[in-house]
Amino acid sequence: MSESNGHDPDLVPVRMLNEYVYCPRLAYLEWVQSEFEDSSDTVEGRYRHRRVDRETGRLPDPEEGDDPSTVHARSVMLSSAELGIIARIDLVEAEGGRATPVDYKRGDPPDRPEGAWDPERVQVCAQGLILRANGYECDEGVLYFTGAKTRVPVPFDDELVDLTKRSIAELRELASRGHIPPPLDDSPKCPRCSLAGICLPDEVNLLTRIGAPMAPHVGNGSAKPEANGDVRRLGPAREERLPLYVTEPGASVGKSGDNLVVKVKGKPVSKPKLFEIGQIALMGNVQITAQCLREVTGRGIPVCHFTGGGWFHGITRGHDHKNIELRQAQFATAAAEAPSLELAKSFVSGKIRNQRTQLRRNHPGDARSVLRQLKRLEDKSARAENAASLLGIEGAAAKAYFSEFSALIKVSSSTFDFRTRNRRPPKDPVNALLSFGYALLARDLTVTTLAVGFEPYLGFYHRPRYGRPALALDLAEEFRPIIVDSAVLMAINNGEVRDEHFVRSAGSVAMTSTGRRNFIAAYERRMEALVTHPVFGYPISYRKILNVQARLLARFLTGELGSYPAFCTR
Repeated sequence: MSESNGHDPDLVPVRMLNEYVYCPRLAYLEWVQSEFEDSSDTVEGRYRHRRVDRETGRLPDPEEGDDPSTVHARSVMLSSAELGIIARIDLVEAEGGRATPVDYKRGDPPDRPEGAWDPERVQVCAQGLILRANGYECDEGVLYFTGAKTRVPVPFDDELVDLTKRSIAELRELASRGHIPPPLDDSPKCPRCSLAGICLPDEVNLLTRIGAPMAPHVGNGSAKPEANGDVRRLGPAREERLPLYVTEPGASVGKSGDNLVVKVKGKPVSKPKLFEIGQIALMGNVQITAQCLREVTGRGIPVCHFTGGGWFHGITRGHDHKNIELRQAQFATAAAEAPSLELAKSFVSGKIRNQRTQLRRNHPGDARSVLRQLKRLEDKSARAENAASLLGIEGAAAKAYFSEFSALIKVSSSTFDFRTRNRRPPKDPVNALLSFGYALLARDLTVTTLAVGFEPYLGFYHRPRYGRPALALDLAEEFRPIIVDSAVLMAINNGEVRDEHFVRSAGSVAMTSTGRRNFIAAYERRMEALVTHPVFGYPISYRKILNVQARLLARFLTGELGSYPAFCTR
């Protein structure tokens, strides 16, 4: 059934009753937190509804009861203030003063005595109650299953009416409490749910059971909970929509139908499909048409703007996420010193653990001294008493880590003679690659935090500063070594970036367009690489992990988890 996207807080959309009877948490996510994610089922459902979603026919007033002919009215919007519900009914068959709601469903009817599941029966019963409230006689509804082309009658007996009215009251009470229900436990309902990747039922249940964050990585000491093979990966291992990069100076981006059109010097060079694109990155002097901008922002595709030098400059997007509940929790936590410091310590300790992993995996010599030093700093970060001391610990860890970074570079070339980390502007090719990679990661996490419903410019470790996506930078900390640094080493050691891909001027180094494209390819390969999640035990790409981490942070801020679990690779 298709209903209005508008949210009147005094009226419960009847579609939400279906969701509530199916899963109270799903109803809360959709109605209270305004979460939604398409799946193949929802896309097919919209396709099946394309005819009934068009308003046709006129539903006669109930007083016009003398007309014996049957009238078919499609996509009828009605509400009942007394019941507190509103619905757009797929089809109403009216004859005289009697009306029958017909609700379209995909697939075939289930093999059970009632011919349908309770969520669907409650939904069509609520539509019938609305028709009654508007003066029509209505004692039965119909569920029409498009797969089998079968009509299933649903009598509105006292038991079903009581269940429907009770569900309305319970859903309203649930929304007023402001606390999300717990996830279903190992339910067969979850795999087909389009919001499984947002809900994270198995992940939240596991972290609640172990009652602790993902503990420090094994490697000279600390124990870590074992990966749990019972946690189901309920979504694809990789993101289905990927970034589109436009790097050629003077290029333009427009649209034609359901495709983007990228032109260079007026000639089309690429026509990617809009449904395959998750974001658009424009590097330097690249134009985008107003028509294209309106289309992509309307589809929830953000446009990320970079300077010619590779700095993440800004983002263009459509309406903000409607989950004000999450932003309220984010602002309240950011304003409180103690919980902000605890989150900051998780970000920093996760980063240091992953720096140790990077050196342990790739250092060709004896790195035991710096590994011990990083372990001490990791332990010290967990005991930091304030943000200033934590910042000093992070700086000391970065100095120790980058003191051995040159040993991870396997090519013999003076071009990549790395001495120390520097930036703004980078003074050597390695630093130019690191800075650009960190800008790409900040971009990805800005897009991710916006999609989850956060305010990306308000962080807990990185304090607010004009134009700085502080929360994205917070979450980036634990991923800098294992995503960006790894991509930089891969691009250098594989010969994808070479001396001719850099331009030197006035003591600074910049990348050429070719060098930038080559590094973007290495970065995207790293983002799409599958890893076994160290706690949940399923294969997942780094790009998907960014989303999972942001979702887990949201679950912590809204009170479902007792702590934020930093991601630390094995």
